Amino acid sequence: MYLLFNEGLILILKRKRLFFLIESCCKLVVKNVIMYLYCEIMSETGGFFMKKVKFYTPVITAFDEYGNLDIEGNKNVFDHLIAGGVDGVVIMGSTGEFFSMTTEQKKDLINLSISHIANRIEVIIGTACMRVDETIELSNYAIAAGADAVMIISPYYFTLSDASIEAFFSEIAQHVNGNIYLYNFPARTGYNLTPEVTLTLLRKHQNIIGYKDTVFEVGHTRKLMTTILPEFPDFKILAGFDENLYHVVTGGGAGAIGGISNLYPEICAEYTSAINSGNQQAIYQSQQKIDKLMDIYNIGTPFFPIIKKAMMLRGIKMKDTCTAPYLPATQEQIKKIKKLMAEVEAM
Repeated sequence: MYLLFNEGLILILKRKRLFFLIESCCKLVVKNVIMYLYCEIMSETGGFFMKKVKFYTPVITAFDEYGNLDIEGNKNVFDHLIAGGVDGVVIMGSTGEFFSMTTEQKKDLINLSISHIANRIEVIIGTACMRVDETIELSNYAIAAGADAVMIISPYYFTLSDASIEAFFSEIAQHVNGNIYLYNFPARTGYNLTPEVTLTLLRKHQNIIGYKDTVFEVGHTRKLMTTILPEFPDFKILAGFDENLYHVVTGGGAGAIGGISNLYPEICAEYTSAINSGNQQAIYQSQQKIDKLMDIYNIGTPFFPIIKKAMMLRGIKMKDTCTAPYLPATQEQIKKIKKLMAEVEAM
């Protein structure tokens, strides 16, 4: 009996060992196949396997000397951006001074931008208002006019709880007849649109398709991607600062919405092209230019009067008028703008 037990035990152990060896071989084969396919993909794509990267411009809004919309000036800006190769524009984002425009001006600019751009590139309209009903009304106006999507930042002044943020966006998404990008800008709202709240919203509303994350801390965007993309891989997460583009897209993001592209759309277009093709040298060169151009944000506060003056210096026919109380660039600031532009164009 004892002998039979030992022989049976030995047989079981041998079978387990054989199974373990077979299992190990299978794992090794699968691992090698995966590695082979990975190398093939990396070779074919130049070292990258990611979404097609896009760069969107948060467009400045051109005004005349009386504070009215400058029709021809805005058309000139749109044509400059399209010729520069950007993938799309965000009308009335922070750079576009939406916060100090009248409702009539907003609707006029929506109509102007959509009719003039005429489907040459994507058009996203910033439609955020302090009231939910006004945001819904302006959003549906933009969608009906032909916008590809709207972008909405939550109310500012008082800090909101996560429950209030979720309720705000949920009510809007339920009543807007088109696609929505969420806009997170904690430095302006005073609070953060968290990855957890975003995930809850996505599970409820299919028309929320993207998120602009305007934060210097890229770790926040990384947490957003690792929380959202496993469940919603097509969700478009966009860097809100130009310099964060490469880091964000290599983590699964879709691109950037960056103000520098108002001034040098061709540099931003070259950057995305380099990333999409996997050209490491071109990526490095583009990143160096973008890093240098980030200095423009430090020349004046706020930065959009500086951007407008710089665009005029590049020859774009527009005025540097901003909504009150924002002042145009000073002579000292203009000197800094010229110096920075000369340095970038010499690179």
